[in-house]
Amino acid sequence: MVNKVLLCAPRGFCAGVEMAIKALAWMVRAFEPPVYCYHEIVHNKLVVDRFRDRGVIFVDDIDEVPVGRPIMLSAHGSAPDVVTAARERGSYVVDAVCPLVTKVHHEVKVRAGKGYQIVYIGHEGHEEAVGTMAVAPDAIHRVETVAEVEALPDFDRPTALLAQTTLSHRDWSDVAEAAAARYPDLFTPARSDLCFATTNRQSALMATAERCDGFVVIGSANSSNTNALAKLATEAGCERVFRVNGPDELPDDLRGTIGVTAGASAPEDVVQAVIDFLAPVDGVEEVHITEEDEYFPPPRNLRELLGAVDVVATLALGGSLADRPALNDRQIDASEVLGTL
Repeated sequence: MVNKVLLCAPRGFCAGVEMAIKALAWMVRAFEPPVYCYHEIVHNKLVVDRFRDRGVIFVDDIDEVPVGRPIMLSAHGSAPDVVTAARERGSYVVDAVCPLVTKVHHEVKVRAGKGYQIVYIGHEGHEEAVGTMAVAPDAIHRVETVAEVEALPDFDRPTALLAQTTLSHRDWSDVAEAAAARYPDLFTPARSDLCFATTNRQSALMATAERCDGFVVIGSANSSNTNALAKLATEAGCERVFRVNGPDELPDDLRGTIGVTAGASAPEDVVQAVIDFLAPVDGVEEVHITEEDEYFPPPRNLRELLGAVDVVATLALGGSLADRPALNDRQIDASEVLGTL
């Protein structure tokens, strides 16, 4: 019997995921199917499956997209040659890259242009890391461990340190310290590359974990930030930690106080389904550490398309353009958008 659920806040969708999900949902409604998406829009199986059910086709190679079809580029960021190929091939292209990833891409481009060698902390094969490294492939060196830092050559140029945005602080800190020791004049950005949402979710978990007999982390196996949360719960001393897509993957013998959180691409309705499954007899206590009010607007070309569609629809219905309400996607929750797909 589960006595109580300690529910982490913040949890679930971050600003970048909110933007990407809403953007793809609007493309689904604006174009005849199929709409194509380069890589999974976000790393969550349930979200991807919902879009597949609406006719979205996810591809790992732009050449798989028939010429003239609309294309969405995923939130994790794409290599420059992929962006170019998509624009040459697609009838309409929306790049839903998270602005925090764009910041890292820009820093890579600037540092490489100034002659720096770049030590990049990132997971091998992760789409964000692959896209970032492709910005300056001859100047960037990916590492994940202290040993890999120590194996790097002695550079005869200035050196910079950058990172995948979804790493945990523990993934980052020891490797960053090793890089700073290896290259004493190492450049680092004024603000950390680590995503604020990733940091907030980890902080909420750490504020909760010591009170828990077990922990449920909601999110998919290919989600870096979700895996980091599960690892952090284990390191914090939770004896039983479960990373699940949904309640059907949980055992039925959980007992005591159970912590619950969700990775940055996990829908809130799945969080509620997990709580319903756990059925805590003493209810739910939310452990709230900070407010998140960040907002990333849809890409500009998509905003312009939505505005044009709104004008046409208003005129077709005999409405007044002057009196029509302004479009305000900030007031629309991505979980609600998913629910109406």
